[in-house]
Amino acid sequence: MANAKKVALITGANKGLGYEMARQLAQAGVTVVLAARDQAKGQAAADKLKHEGLDVQFLKLDVTDKNDYAAAAAFLEKNFGKLDILINNAGISADGLAGTSVSQTTDQSLRSTFETNFFAPIELTQALLPLLKKSEAARIVNMSSILGSQTLHADPNSPIYNFKALSYDSSKAALNSFTIHLAYELRDTKIKVNSAHPGWVKTDMGTDAAPMELPEGGKTGVALALLDENGPTGGFFHLGQPLPW
Repeated sequence: MANAKKVALITGANKGLGYEMARQLAQAGVTVVLAARDQAKGQAAADKLKHEGLDVQFLKLDVTDKNDYAAAAAFLEKNFGKLDILINNAGISADGLAGTSVSQTTDQSLRSTFETNFFAPIELTQALLPLLKKSEAARIVNMSSILGSQTLHADPNSPIYNFKALSYDSSKAALNSFTIHLAYELRDTKIKVNSAHPGWVKTDMGTDAAPMELPEGGKTGVALALLDENGPTGGFFHLGQPLPW
């Protein structure tokens, strides 16, 4: 397969969208490093995919533990000598997607959400960028959300106008800013950086009320991870369609 020698790292991949994207990428012939903070759950998830005949390895990686960044880089350097795909998938919503009023949003909620959803992707990407630069054409995918769209949040006619959760929404808006800035820095390289909105998917965060199943939810991130040389960079997408910032 054309992708047989590509190596992908996906954070928060022991369940939900991360797990589904690991499956889809591995099915496309990519060697997947399934990263998760819980050793037992992560190893069990990787083993399950291995039993499906897929090339998946487990790596313990807590995105809020900076000591794990160096260990991840060392693991990838030793085993592969490069990284072709990084999907920053791990994320939380401290107040739930329903959120709380701005006046009631706590400092703790903001800080914990930004730590996982914004600061961690930046610092992990910085730590792994030397390995991504060793790839022939690396792809970085930041798993964002339509709830990070400032344009849609400000539009009374948009479908998300009445859904406000300051901690989560602002962390994803900040993540989108990271996408724009990193794509600009890497504009003269073959590395592409994009934000993905997977959709409202049946996950622990999305709940069973969500209309999308996991296989459909995984498509956007996987497509951006496998972009060819003519694909976009510095964009925000859902199922191939651009979204407003």
